[in-house]
Amino acid sequence: MKPLHISLALAALFGLAASPLTARPAPLPQHGAAHRAIAANIGTWPFQKSDVAPDPAYRFGQLPNGMRYILRHNETPKGEIAVRMRFDVGSLDEGEKERGFAHFVEHMAFQGSTHVAQGEMVRLLERKGLAFGAHTNAFTTYETTTYHLDLPRNTPDLIDTALMLMRETASELTISPESVSNERGVILSEKRDRNNWQYREAQDRYAFADPKSRYRQRSPIGTEETLGGATAEALRAFWRRNYVPEKAVLVMVGDFDVAAVEAEIRARFGDWAAAPAAPQPSAGPIDGADGGRNSIYLDPSLSEHITITRRSAWRDEPDTWANRRKGLATTVGYAIINRRLQRLSRRLDPPFRAAQFGTNDIFHAGRDTAINVDSIDGRWRRALTAAATEVRRAIEQGFTQREIDEQVAVLTSLAETAAAREETQGSVALANAALGMLRGGSIPSDPNANLAFLKAQTPGLTPDRVLAAVKADMAALDNPLIRFTGRREPDGGADAIRAAWNEASTTPLPTIMEPPPAPFAYTEFGAPGAVVEDRREPYFGIREIRFANGVRLNLKRTTLSRQSVLVHMAIDGGKMLATSGNPLAVEMTAMMGTGGLGKHTLDEMQSLTAGHLVSLGLTATGDSFNASAGTRPKDLLLQLQMMAALITDPGYRQEGENIFHQNANTMFLRLRATPTAALQSSIGGILSDNDPRFTLQPVTAYRGLTFAKLKADISERLQHGAIEIGLVGDLDEEAAIADVARTFGALPTREAEFRKYDDQRKRPFTARRGERTLTHTGPADQALIYDVWPTRDDRDPDEKQVFNMLQRIVRIQLTETLRQKLGRSYSPSASSDLSRIWRDYGTFAVAASVDVDSVAMAKQAIDETIAALAQTPPSEDLMLRARQPLLEMIDNTLNTNGGWLGIVALAQSEPDQIERQVHAAQRLRAVTPEAVQAAARRYLAARDAVRITVLPAPATPAPPSAPSPEARGPA
Repeated sequence: MKPLHISLALAALFGLAASPLTARPAPLPQHGAAHRAIAANIGTWPFQKSDVAPDPAYRFGQLPNGMRYILRHNETPKGEIAVRMRFDVGSLDEGEKERGFAHFVEHMAFQGSTHVAQGEMVRLLERKGLAFGAHTNAFTTYETTTYHLDLPRNTPDLIDTALMLMRETASELTISPESVSNERGVILSEKRDRNNWQYREAQDRYAFADPKSRYRQRSPIGTEETLGGATAEALRAFWRRNYVPEKAVLVMVGDFDVAAVEAEIRARFGDWAAAPAAPQPSAGPIDGADGGRNSIYLDPSLSEHITITRRSAWRDEPDTWANRRKGLATTVGYAIINRRLQRLSRRLDPPFRAAQFGTNDIFHAGRDTAINVDSIDGRWRRALTAAATEVRRAIEQGFTQREIDEQVAVLTSLAETAAAREETQGSVALANAALGMLRGGSIPSDPNANLAFLKAQTPGLTPDRVLAAVKADMAALDNPLIRFTGRREPDGGADAIRAAWNEASTTPLPTIMEPPPAPFAYTEFGAPGAVVEDRREPYFGIREIRFANGVRLNLKRTTLSRQSVLVHMAIDGGKMLATSGNPLAVEMTAMMGTGGLGKHTLDEMQSLTAGHLVSLGLTATGDSFNASAGTRPKDLLLQLQMMAALITDPGYRQEGENIFHQNANTMFLRLRATPTAALQSSIGGILSDNDPRFTLQPVTAYRGLTFAKLKADISERLQHGAIEIGLVGDLDEEAAIADVARTFGALPTREAEFRKYDDQRKRPFTARRGERTLTHTGPADQALIYDVWPTRDDRDPDEKQVFNMLQRIVRIQLTETLRQKLGRSYSPSASSDLSRIWRDYGTFAVAASVDVDSVAMAKQAIDETIAALAQTPPSEDLMLRARQPLLEMIDNTLNTNGGWLGIVALAQSEPDQIERQVHAAQRLRAVTPEAVQAAARRYLAARDAVRITVLPAPATPAPPSAPSPEARGPA
């Protein structure tokens, strides 16, 4: 389990797919006769070894050939279906000369089969409304390969197509020499793109910690040698050996007739011939006796980090109620330790930036107990000592009941929310819960059973029981493996780090008692505001309220997600306050939450609100300050109180400043570490001719920012600027209006309208067109091409749909050229950004990551694609493939609360967004090939483009490298 994130720990404990805040888990019946009946006629499933039963809404089945399936009817979102086909084959299954083959085969699944011609699968899906990447994808890991289709409609034709394609993948791939040759370049491009500082650090970490393990030698991406030597015959042999019925599970969750789809599955997959299924090799060995070794890994992009770890044997513990009881105590104990570490990181002079402690499985081969510490550069010793001391203090001195109660409140709140939202769980979340059971054995549980279990067990969570559970779960950190990463060698090297650990392990411990926080101080804001205007807009029935003080409120009640409310607050100002003379005026806005409130630190707020689904924060966007949160009806008032308190009495504490400065330092370490980073750090200045508002400033400018300056720059807007609140979800309108009246409606009078800012809405686009060159410090084979043209703003909704089509068409064409035909780029892109903020400003951009030797070829392909579109209208088939996914997106926008919030949040100040949603599909259908051609001809002329090429920086002599991890030995 992930000990730092208690919502994820709850997900692991109860077999949920994710935090109940973002995805609802599958329900589970009471175990008993129903459980035994479900299990009687199917193959091996995790719940057959458990007294925890799966939800009877899931239908589990197995064909005579060994293939399994999981089906479930679900109407959230209505009319949509999540389809997942998982094969128990990953990079662990590869032989020495097959490294990368599992991932290579995943790519080949899109490149032709018995009944789908080469290159036609993606086109087929696009014609039916599935965009490649958004609705159609696949993923290969060490253990599995999973194919994803998110069907935007539940028509029989689309369901039949999905099943047909999954069967083609299972047994009908052609894997022709031509397609292998074409796709090899794409995979090598993907491998090249992945080779960044994070990937290299991870590979070194695996090599140090588990040098003899199989997984460290089986990165799913493979090696240059094996990918270069892969033949169609060899790939087909790997596919046939591993894509066998016994290793396949089809998961479908959504708005469909389960019995009918089950019959189709049996008809379509029933004649797939059974074949032997070789067991997957172990990811290990993981050596639990290994200890005393040190490692130092240096990279210019890395801030300091220390890992203290010991390995231990993997525990085969099925998901049973008894193990859940044990896991609950362990979850709470780890959460308390990490809460203590978090408190230390939030001090005025923190010993480290962040730290965490926990125990995790290493596949099914071993376990890892570790302290991970992010230190401030140059202060590793203090960080290590503080983190090690805090973990020791917990293990040796134990916990308090108040600490346990705080974590129980958090868990109970999450469990209550999951139970309340049981009937509106999302299909993707339910599919993920089923996949989670297959992957880790966690049985999707009925949220109401989870809640009952939690309430029954938490009274017995005493400090002694929780401490005993943590001690039983963790590996003792005696003589651990110690690894340091950073930019420069620590003073004294590995020996000094080992000595610091040894000292921290034996130093006498302090006894610390955290005082309880004061009661929440922000419950009164004045007399509740009076409603002076109350109406419903005609299209969607959004209720629009205006209070006497000028605050606006928009409400939309939905039943899409039970006991869920989304909140959005907008205050006039935002980036309009930034000027050429003061370009960083609002740069620190996003840190306001870390500064807490005037009467409560952020840490105190976390304890005060334990058991409530609330959040604290503010951001600056184009012309407003915004805060967004997901909560539930019973916590809506508290969420509004916190938002109102943040703008009326922000804490502006230096703790938040410290975090901002640390983040700025880290950001500047990585400005040129990858081609994308180099582009992002320079593009604003390039396109604006170095207008300070859009140009990255020197690091000293960011280091000099303070909350005092932020307060001076934004306080006037926070006090007087127009406010608009949007609420969407399962809410009682009258109660919600009363809650807003007691908070924002009670504030002193605000400006009635958002300001126009006509003088500030001018954004330049460089007059210097043509070629520019940037450099990056990453691998010498990486390059990036970025072409960008000036366009227009988004005031014309008809023209906006033309650009949406132009964007999709260019992306499709570049994918077919640079990826499919030439094999030079993994994921070329096209994007259109017509601004709502800046008058007469917009951009159209094309990007392609390529190897250095292919830059000229890729530029030519881009130029030819754009020129051809300006000369000839796109074909009707291309228009169909571009239009259908966009239409599906429009049609499904209001299937989620998030989609509703997009038009509800500013329904009064931006009413055109409602009209646009109503007529978006009509406008999109009206776009003609000639309109797309005209837009390309008008806006995408070669003479108007800024072409930026990001190339590797000239090589410099490398400093002496540190010895390899294997060479270091015990200190």
